[in-house]
Amino acid sequence: QVQLVESGGGLVQAGGSLRLSCAASGIIVGRKGMGWYRQAPGKQRELVAVISSVGFRNYADSVKGRFTISRDNAKNTVYLDMNSLKPEDTAVYYCNTDPYTYNWGQGTQVTVSS
Repeated sequence: QVQLVESGGGLVQAGGSLRLSCAASGIIVGRKGMGWYRQAPGKQRELVAVISSVGFRNYADSVKGRFTISRDNAKNTVYLDMNSLKPEDTAVYYCNTDPYTYNWGQGTQVTVSS
């Protein structure tokens, strides 16, 4: 059974930084394309960052240059480093494969105050 557990969210002021983690079990993240998604209140879930099985990275325009996706194969964990955070980054952040395949985890709330 695949389990994806997100953590690391919190309340931060605009311009601040956070590091999100996604601990996976039941899949090997190094063999999958993995993505970070987010869903803001009243909006659809969107894909913000992906890392392919060979390490290629891509980002939504809204986060390019501020967010960095990475993974630690030994820990079977995917990370999202978020810098220069803006109030519009406020959302619940989730990880999943790209395209998403598995049940969504509980997500981790990121709130950016202005």
